[in-house]
Amino acid sequence: MTGNSPAVDRGGLLEPTETAFTLLVTSVVDYGIFMLDPEGRVSSWNAGAQRIKGYRATDIIGKHFSVFYPPEDIAARKPHLELEAAIADGRLEDEGWRIRKDGSRFWANVVITPLFGETGELRGFGKVTRDMTERRAAEQALTERRRLFTHMVQAQELERRRIAWDVHDDSIQAMVAVGMRLQLLADRVGEPYARELSQLDASVREAVGRLRNLTFRLQPPGIDRHGLVESLSQHLNEVVAGSWDLKPSLEHNLAKEPAPETAVTIFRIVQEALLNVHKHARARTVRVSVNTQDQGLLVQVADDGSGQPAGARKLHEHFGLMEMRERAETAGGWWTLRSEPGAGTTVEFWVPDLPTGVLDEPLPGAHLSFDSRTDTQEPT
Repeated sequence: MTGNSPAVDRGGLLEPTETAFTLLVTSVVDYGIFMLDPEGRVSSWNAGAQRIKGYRATDIIGKHFSVFYPPEDIAARKPHLELEAAIADGRLEDEGWRIRKDGSRFWANVVITPLFGETGELRGFGKVTRDMTERRAAEQALTERRRLFTHMVQAQELERRRIAWDVHDDSIQAMVAVGMRLQLLADRVGEPYARELSQLDASVREAVGRLRNLTFRLQPPGIDRHGLVESLSQHLNEVVAGSWDLKPSLEHNLAKEPAPETAVTIFRIVQEALLNVHKHARARTVRVSVNTQDQGLLVQVADDGSGQPAGARKLHEHFGLMEMRERAETAGGWWTLRSEPGAGTTVEFWVPDLPTGVLDEPLPGAHLSFDSRTDTQEPT
């Protein structure tokens, strides 16, 4: 990597002669760029190689490049096999552990290129090394965060199922029994007690209805069986249009079905946003859109209701907004709300999609389906 051609200075700029190129290579500090002789001994060394590996040129030139490999790779003859593969294929790229002068390990991306003379004889190898330790650590941290997120979604959904089961089996059944006794007493006693007992019975029935609605909202959305779009469509048709007398619409453009944990997160945020529309917006229509964007999903829930200034939110509504935001941010995404008086409200959020294979095991527990109109439960 040395030459006899001088660099030509034109206005302070060096022409790309061999000497200028050598100056460039030797000065680069982000990449270790050096040459090996045909036997694999280091024959040149740049500033980047010194920074990454810790050797000065006087320490390393003439030594075999296998000193950069951990003992297990040396025992497996990996350095020699890599040179052979580079000659056979014209290039070799690899990632793995390498050893610095002080004995510490770093994760490296290496490219080895064989160099041949004009007559075809092997003159040596060019080797480029990048320290990828920080990138690998960041990727591992992201993978771990995603794994924790999937387990958190698992735990949340399982807890919702348990609560729904307990409420359905215990609280609702007990209150239904109380209602039946109140009806019997109302039939047996005269006025004014019969009217009061009837009013109590009506209050119990109303409470039972609210608990049934709660178990319906807690039940699994069926994403693992139907997918995100079908689950949202079913919720819009059965709940939003069927029970709330709102006119919903669903727009979607998905490149692929999202991971179950991503889909559950989206469904729960949309479910909470729709509940807010029902309770507070005084809207006639609501539009839900789900689109693939930036390796994730962008979702909007927009209504044509009255809208409110941001500072006018009620306390009970505020907790619903906090829940939506926390779900999106825990998934690694973002959440925002736009609302103006007379212009409706739009909830918008983006969550990244999990790569395939992040979670090895499915959501634990049986899939339970509750019918909010009956007192029965069935495993599905």
